[in-house]
Amino acid sequence: MPLVHIDLIAGRSEEQLRGMVKDVTAAIVKNTGAPAEHVHVVLNEMEKEHYAVGGVLKSDEK
Repeated sequence: MPLVHIDLIAGRSEEQLRGMVKDVTAAIVKNTGAPAEHVHVVLNEMEKEHYAVGGVLKSDEK
């Protein structure tokens, strides 16, 4: 049972997330041979004020 965790900043549409999950699942199936119904994808959407790079919150970026 492949389990994929994806952390990303919130703001994408449900359509975009749906497409991403479909593409990730297809890649796992192609490269592992696992059936699609056994591939689990967990999306963790973070608010910009809860994520920082180089000591700077993404919400503070211009």
